[in-house]
Amino acid sequence: MGPVLAGVLQLLALIAALALAYIPLGTYMARVYSSDKHWRVEKWVYKGIGANPDAEMTWSAYLRGVLAFSTVGVLFLYALMRLQGVLPGSLGFSSVDPAQSFNTAVSFVTNTNWQSYYGEQTMGHVVQTAGLAVQNFVSAAVGMAVAVALVRGFARSRTGELGNFWSDLVRGTLRILVPAAAIAAIVLVACGVIQNFSGIHEVGQFMGGSQQWNGGAVASQEAIKEIGTNGGGYFNANSAHPFENPTSFTNLFEIFLILVIPFALTRTFGVMVGSVKQGYAILATMFTIWLGLVALMMWTEFAHHGPALQAAGGAYEGKEVRFGVGASSIFAVSTTLTSTGAVDSFHSSFTGLGGGITMLGMMLGEIAPGGVGSGLYGMLIMAVIAVFIAGLMVGRTPEYLGKKIGTREIKLAACYILITPALVLVFTAVSMALPTPPHSMLNSGAHGFSEVLYAFTSASNNNGSAFAGLNANTDWFNTMTGLAMLLGRFLPMVFVLALAGSLAAQKPVPVTAGTLRTEKPLFTGLLVGAVLIITGLTYFPALALGPLAEGLA
Repeated sequence: MGPVLAGVLQLLALIAALALAYIPLGTYMARVYSSDKHWRVEKWVYKGIGANPDAEMTWSAYLRGVLAFSTVGVLFLYALMRLQGVLPGSLGFSSVDPAQSFNTAVSFVTNTNWQSYYGEQTMGHVVQTAGLAVQNFVSAAVGMAVAVALVRGFARSRTGELGNFWSDLVRGTLRILVPAAAIAAIVLVACGVIQNFSGIHEVGQFMGGSQQWNGGAVASQEAIKEIGTNGGGYFNANSAHPFENPTSFTNLFEIFLILVIPFALTRTFGVMVGSVKQGYAILATMFTIWLGLVALMMWTEFAHHGPALQAAGGAYEGKEVRFGVGASSIFAVSTTLTSTGAVDSFHSSFTGLGGGITMLGMMLGEIAPGGVGSGLYGMLIMAVIAVFIAGLMVGRTPEYLGKKIGTREIKLAACYILITPALVLVFTAVSMALPTPPHSMLNSGAHGFSEVLYAFTSASNNNGSAFAGLNANTDWFNTMTGLAMLLGRFLPMVFVLALAGSLAAQKPVPVTAGTLRTEKPLFTGLLVGAVLIITGLTYFPALALGPLAEGLA
C-alpha cells in the first residue's frame, strides 16, 4: 500500500468514526445542559464551593463566575509549581522559576497548554496530576459552558438570563469530560500508553552514557489532553513520544478524540435551539474547512520537489515513520484547527507551505471545528457576521435564528473577530523590533520570522503548539506569551457573553418569505467565504513575509 493511499484510508476511517459518534454524543450533551436535575456528587460540589446551581445568571454575572474561577486556577497552579521543590512526588525536581510558573499556570488555565519546558525534566507527579491534569478538565469545561451560554442566548427570549455558570462547569466536567476521558484512557493503556507513578530509572547504556526516563500517569492525562483540546504533553516530544502515542492506531484514535466533541457540539446547538438543521449547517461549514485544509496539507507534504523527497516518497523530515506523512498531516491540521496544540510531528520541519497551513488553521480562529466550546461560539460569531453581510446585500435587517442583528450585536461580533489578530500582529511586531527577542530564533530569514509569528498566533488563539526552533524559555517570551494567552482567552469571552445577553433579551422575529434560510447550503457557502475572507486575509501580509515567502523560494 502506497503512503498516499494509506493516508486517504485513515482519513476515511476517521470521518466514519466521527459520523457514528455525532448524533448520540451531541444529543447527550444537549440533555446534560438542559437537565434540571443534579447528581448527588454534583450537590456535594455545589455545597463545597457555596454555589446555588439553580440560580439563573445574567451575562455579567456569568462572566464574573468565569473570571473568578479562572483567577483561582492560575493562583493555585502558580503556587503549586513554585512549591514543587518541597512537595512529595516531585521526583527530585526543583521549584519552577517565577516567569515559567506564570506562563505555565496561565497556559493550562486558558486551555492553551503552551510549554516552554521539558515536561519529563521539569514537572513531578504532583504538579502533573494534581495541577496540570485538573486544569485540562476544568479549562475545557469553562469553554463548553461559555458556548452553551451563547446557545441559550439564541434559544431564549425576553430574558437576560443565560443559565448558571457553576452548574454548567460541574456538569460539563463530571457528566461529559470525566467519563469520556476514563474510557479513552482505558483504550490507550490497552494499546501501550504507560500509566504509573514510577520514579526516574535508567533504560540502558548508549554511547558510553545512560538514558533516564521517568514514568507517570500518562494515559489518563493523554486522554483529557486530546478530548479536552488541551495539548500539553507529559513528555517534551508530546504525541510523537512512544509513551504517549505508541502505534498508528493510537495516533488515529487521538485525532478522533481531538475532533469528536467540537464536531458533536454542533448537534448540541441544533437540539438546544430547536432545529437540528441549523446544527448541520454549522457542521457542514466546519467540515468543509477542515477537510479542505487536510487535503491541502497532504498535497504540500506529498509533493515531490527535489530528489530527496522523491526518494523518500514525501516530506519525511520531522515526522514519525510510525505514522507517515498522511497521518501526520491529518494530525497537524486537526490540532491547529482546534485549540489542542498536541503534535505527533514537528511543524517547523514541514514544508514552507505546510507550516503556513498550520498557522492558517489557527489564524482562522480555530473554528473548524475549534476547541471544545470555543470552536462553536467562534463559528456562531462568524455566522452573525455572515447574516449581517447578507442583510447588507439585499437591504434587509439581518436576522439569525429569529434574532435581529442590530448595531449592538454587530459591534460585539466585530470586536470578537478583531481582538485576536490585533494581539498576534502587535506582539509579533514588537518582538521582531526589539533587539533581544530575535536572539531566540534558531533560523534567520522567512523561517525565523515564522517561528515568532507562529508563537504568538498559537498563544493568542490558545492553541499551544510551536515551531520548535524558537527558544521560548526566556523572560520575554514567557511573559509576553502569557499575556497573549490571557487576553486571547478572556477578552473574546467578554464579547461572546455580552452578545448572548443581548440576544436573550430580544423577542423572537417571525419567519417571513424574505428571511435568510440559514440551514441551507447557500448559507454554508456564505459562511465558509466569510471565514476565509474576513479572518484569513487579515493575516495575509504576515503570512507573505513568513511561510509563503519560504514556500515560494
